[in-house]
Amino acid sequence: MPQQFIELGEGYGDVYELLEIIKTNQERFHQAFILMSTKEEKKVTSLAVALKPVGESKFMPIYICREGIPFNEEKPSKRQIMFEESIEQLGRKAVVVEIKHSSIFSEPKLFYQYLIGIMRLHHYIPALN
Repeated sequence: MPQQFIELGEGYGDVYELLEIIKTNQERFHQAFILMSTKEEKKVTSLAVALKPVGESKFMPIYICREGIPFNEEKPSKRQIMFEESIEQLGRKAVVVEIKHSSIFSEPKLFYQYLIGIMRLHHYIPALN
């Protein structure tokens, strides 16, 4: 099953778009992710959600807001809290994964291949088949 990341952006409004995607695609929900990385001693979070394919399609979209949210363990950001609450309304929890920062990759495509590899390895998303 081919998977592909669809980047929504990094800003505050993009998280609202991600929340709306979750809300309007509840029946397609597969898994949610909180991806944490570090760049120059600063921790940031990416929020992502994988949806099941539509109909006969084998394509699995993974929507992501990449590295735009500062991470603070004691005081999570409002955006992260809203994301987690949205997932909890579906009776699920987001998977938290520590990853490498996208800046170490020469292009975003390589970063997304790396993430798909991690997600498949841990069986968070199905294998290619």
